Amino acid sequence: MIEVKNVTKKYGKFVALDNISFKIEEGEIIGLLGPNGAGKSTTMNILTGYIDQTSGEVYVSGYDIQKKAKKAKKEIGYMPEGVPLYTDLTVKEFVTYMAELKKVNRKERKEKIQKIIKEIGLLDVQNKLIRNLSRGYKQRVSMAGALIGDPKILILDEPTVGLDPKQIAEVRDLIRKLGKKHTVILSSHILSEVSQICNKVIIINKGKIVAIDTPENLEKKVEGSNSIQVTVEDKEDKINKVKSKIKGLKEIKFVKENEDKTKEYIFEAEKDVDLRKKIFEQLSKQGITIFEMKKIDTTLEDAFMKLIKGGKK
Repeated sequence: MIEVKNVTKKYGKFVALDNISFKIEEGEIIGLLGPNGAGKSTTMNILTGYIDQTSGEVYVSGYDIQKKAKKAKKEIGYMPEGVPLYTDLTVKEFVTYMAELKKVNRKERKEKIQKIIKEIGLLDVQNKLIRNLSRGYKQRVSMAGALIGDPKILILDEPTVGLDPKQIAEVRDLIRKLGKKHTVILSSHILSEVSQICNKVIIINKGKIVAIDTPENLEKKVEGSNSIQVTVEDKEDKINKVKSKIKGLKEIKFVKENEDKTKEYIFEAEKDVDLRKKIFEQLSKQGITIFEMKKIDTTLEDAFMKLIKGGKK
């Protein structure tokens, strides 16, 4: 569906993308992650044909994005960040305008416009001026503009930025629904969002790809600790007395003291060792009351932070 081969993009002496390569298969929902300035926007702009790469090749549905730009771009629907819309138009007028730009067949245009408006949940506001809509509805209008013309690929740049929790949930559900019919690439700073929606993640840092994998596999790959968070009442500070008595315990780290005078600690164990029963037994012997005990799981955010700090692909 999309193939990027050894792509480099330079602005003068600055290298925005440094020899990146990846493939995106039909039907995938891909999350494009990276810190500010990593090269995400440059990658998206090259995929949409908005800017040219300095070297390398990009194929969209088999079409070279530089040599067969019109055919390649026809395969793509793009929703840019910031929701740039013509606010003096109604929703229906805007979607109609986008249909005209994309040269949707005149005989089918009216039917397809109504289909998209219904699919994106804009029927109730189709005759309202865009400037009078909420941010959530504006995001939907921008998405409708990307969808008109039946593109096989949707590229969504920060699709939930600026939305309230309810609107975010609605847009996430919409993206999942669209993922059943389209290949979707989305850029987001919200890592939990990517983990929930995407079946593959591409992480870019300093113009290089540092990881391509599923969120689940990335989390497993960076698991470097086996840790348990314990909240206790320990008035006599006896917690460190248990360290030598628990086999497999590497370290006890103090985290903080809470307002109710309870204290939080991290018990770090050797890999594949479950210390919960031993911790309970030993703390009880010392007269230390346990208020809470929970295993600390690795998240996509942990994986992301470790990878951009020098992790290997």
